[in-house]
Amino acid sequence: MALADIIAEQRPARPGTPDALADLRVTFGDRLVTGEDVRRAHSHVTTYIPSQLPDAVLFAESEAEIQDLVRICAKHGMPIVPFGTGSSLEGHVNAPFGGVSVDLSRMDRVLSVNPGDLDCTVETGVTREALNSHLRDTGLFFPIDPGANASLGGMAATRASGTNAVRYGTMRDNVIGLTAIMADGTLVRTARRAKKTAAGYDLTRLLVGSEGTLGIITRLNLKLYGIPETILSGVCAFPDVTNAVNAVMQTVQIGVPVARIELLDALSIRATNTHAGMTLPETPHLFVEFHGSPASVEEQAELFAAIVEDNGGGSFQSASKAEERSRLWKARHDFYWASMSLRPGAKAIATDVCVPVSRLADCIDETRADAEAVGLLAPIVGHVGDGNFHVTLLIDTAVPAEIDKAEAFMARLAERALDMDGTCTGEHGVGQGKRGYLSRELGPAVDVMRAIKTALDPQNILNPGKIFTSQ
Repeated sequence: MALADIIAEQRPARPGTPDALADLRVTFGDRLVTGEDVRRAHSHVTTYIPSQLPDAVLFAESEAEIQDLVRICAKHGMPIVPFGTGSSLEGHVNAPFGGVSVDLSRMDRVLSVNPGDLDCTVETGVTREALNSHLRDTGLFFPIDPGANASLGGMAATRASGTNAVRYGTMRDNVIGLTAIMADGTLVRTARRAKKTAAGYDLTRLLVGSEGTLGIITRLNLKLYGIPETILSGVCAFPDVTNAVNAVMQTVQIGVPVARIELLDALSIRATNTHAGMTLPETPHLFVEFHGSPASVEEQAELFAAIVEDNGGGSFQSASKAEERSRLWKARHDFYWASMSLRPGAKAIATDVCVPVSRLADCIDETRADAEAVGLLAPIVGHVGDGNFHVTLLIDTAVPAEIDKAEAFMARLAERALDMDGTCTGEHGVGQGKRGYLSRELGPAVDVMRAIKTALDPQNILNPGKIFTSQ
């Protein structure tokens, strides 16, 4: 989606906004905030898309309050933009048509943990780190790890993924059911706690990944897993990206149950060394992790080491102590910030695609060649076990020509992934930034999505301007 189109789309507040704000003030008092600093903080996006401020921010504390908010906004046709922690990457929390940003961070209770059923129920504002801290003494954990300490409601809304997805799946696979407030204020529970059901439409999967455009998620029933008896992490170097990706593909194809397998190219390693104080050789690396019993982890590591050797990789440098593993994965998770050391003063623009694993090496090689040909500094990292990789463009957003170059590159990247029967977004979501590629990827299915949106939100008040262009 071209930046100029996103900027042009921003419109004045809807006619009912003043009356809606007055009604909201009566209902919520000082928790409805209209100061510019707070409004700006709730439109922050970690991208080059400029902030588009809401007219007000409401700090909600219960489902009943959200129902009151939605009913008032529906009465006046005022937009509502759900806000978790603001860590999304495609402009999801922007308010191109004004309205109210509903901050859900105060809805942060873990409501129940059911060890015998391996599940829990949480409010939408609980973060993944807070949940795992709460679970620490139960022997259980929640594995979805997008890097940022995102809220679980936001992770569900954007169908988040992360480093553990190759073994544990994405948020789509780990939400058993949820509760949401629909556009008319109705409270809907999509499923009970049973592990499987054949009762009606799968509304859980409809709302997971809907980016706040169909309903406001208020609580989640999530799968939990036993903390592995043994965890072994490690890192190994490769002479080039192609050999590293081939090692990944072979690891997946022979069924090694690797928990994490992450690629960092040579530029990424340079940035990581600088930021994290590491001394890895500046060549492509795989960061990996194995979970299981001592015997199974040893077997997995031996199989992987043999695959690495067959593909020209170096020795597997293992880390079994918790502090060593934490340092390794912190370095990987901090890559967004580390990348900025490659071009001080530039902004890091992250984008992602996902392709079938068999096409991964081709897609990465062509992407690297493209970046070099047009003179873009573009380190690559990725959750490559499932064919997903990220490109971080380092550009000066004050220079229009650099934005144009970056947008053209990202468009080619998306087209390249689609030509390989992949997707324009493996885990960042559509938001504002990827809307322009959706029809190319899904064709008439987009019309079906629009019909669902219109049926469930006829006034288009739930996060308008995301996923689809304006209706």
